Amino acid sequence: MNKRKFALKLDLQTFAETPAAERLSQIAARKLEIRKQLEGNGEVDLDKLQTELRGLDDEMKEIELREKRAALAKGINAGDIEGRKTSEFVPGGEVPNPAKEARKVAEERGKALKENRSVTVGSSNVIMPRHDASDIRPTFNEVSSLIDRVTHKPLQGGESFRQPYVTGYGTGDNTTEGNDYATAEPTFGYANINKSKVTAYAEDSEEVLKLPPADYDAEVMKGITIATRKKITREILVGDGNTNHLAGIFSAAATAIDSGTDLEIDVIDETTLDEIMYSFGGDEDVEDAAVLILNKKDLKAFATLYDDTGSKKIYDVKSNGNTGTINGVPFIINSACIAVTDPESETGDYAMAYGPLSNYMLTIFSDVDVQRSTDYKFKQGMIAHRSSIFVGGNVVSKNGFIRIKKK
Repeated sequence: MNKRKFALKLDLQTFAETPAAERLSQIAARKLEIRKQLEGNGEVDLDKLQTELRGLDDEMKEIELREKRAALAKGINAGDIEGRKTSEFVPGGEVPNPAKEARKVAEERGKALKENRSVTVGSSNVIMPRHDASDIRPTFNEVSSLIDRVTHKPLQGGESFRQPYVTGYGTGDNTTEGNDYATAEPTFGYANINKSKVTAYAEDSEEVLKLPPADYDAEVMKGITIATRKKITREILVGDGNTNHLAGIFSAAATAIDSGTDLEIDVIDETTLDEIMYSFGGDEDVEDAAVLILNKKDLKAFATLYDDTGSKKIYDVKSNGNTGTINGVPFIINSACIAVTDPESETGDYAMAYGPLSNYMLTIFSDVDVQRSTDYKFKQGMIAHRSSIFVGGNVVSKNGFIRIKKK
C-alpha cells in the first residue's frame, strides 16, 4: 500500500470513530424507522413526521458540511488538498484561500438545491425562478374596518337572538279633576338576529409548504381569514336577511329602520353633507358621534368639489387608509355601497348610510375556526385549509341609520 492510500484509509477509520459518524448512523436509522411507519397501515401524525424529517435532513447536511471544512483545513495545514500538493492545486504554486474555497463549496451547494424546483399553487403550476425573495409583498387592503367598529355581542353556541329597542315614548296631557290620567306608555320593537355560517376554503401543495423560501402557506392561511372578514363586512350593509344571511343596513330585513326616512340625492354638491347630517335623528336633537359609510368614488367627489371660483375646496377631506373625516365628520369606505357619482348606478340604489355604528349589532355565535388537513387528497400531497364562523347581525336601534339612495 503506497503512502497516499494508507493516509486515506487512516482518515476514514478516524472519521468512523468520531461522534459525527455515530450521529449520522443514528439519523439514517431513524429515517428508516420513519419510512417503515409511513409504509405501514398504522395511524401516524404526518405533520410531526414531516417536521422531524426536515430537522434530520438539516442536521445531516450540517454535519457533512462541518466535516468537509475540517478536512479542507487539515489538508491546507498539511500542504495537501485531496491528495494533491499545493503546487499542483493552484497555478503558480500559490497557497489557496480557505474562505474562498468554503464560499465556492457553499455556492455550488446552493445552486444544486435551487435548480429544477417547481411548486403548485391551487390548480396552476408556477415555476420558481432561480432567485426568490424570502417575503411576499401584500396587496391593497380589501377589508373595510366597518366589521371592527360595529357592536359585537358574543353568544357562544346560540342559534338566534332578539334585541328589544325603544321606538318612542308617550306624551303627557292635561287632565281635569276626577278624569283618567293621560296614557303615556313607551313603545318597543324587536330586532331578530339569526345564525349565518360564513366559510372559506383553499388548497396548496406540500411543495409550497416545504420548498419555497417565501412563506406561501402562511399567506394561504391568512387569506382565508381575510376572505371571511370581507364577506361579513359586506353583509353588514347588503345582507338580505334571508336564511343564512345577515340583515344588512340597506335591507328591508332591517325592520328598525323606517324606509320613509330614506334620503334621496342625485349629485354631491356643497349642501350634501349638511343635508345628510340634519336629516338624521329625532326632532329634538342634532345627532353627533355618527359615521358616514360611502363608496370611494363618492369620497373622491367630496374631495374634488370646488367653489364657483375654482380656487377653494368646499370640503376638507382627511383620509387615513379606510377611514378619515369630511369637515370633521368621520367616514368609512365600503365598496358594497353603490356610488351616486357612478354613471352605472341606477335610481333607488343605496349609496350611503349615516349613523352611530353601535346601532348595528354583530352577534358571534362561534369563534373563527381555522383548520389545516393533509388527509384530503393525501395521495396527491395536497394540503386543505378551511375557515368557518357562525355570526348574525341586524340594526338594533329605531332608525339607527339614515340611508341615502340615488334619486
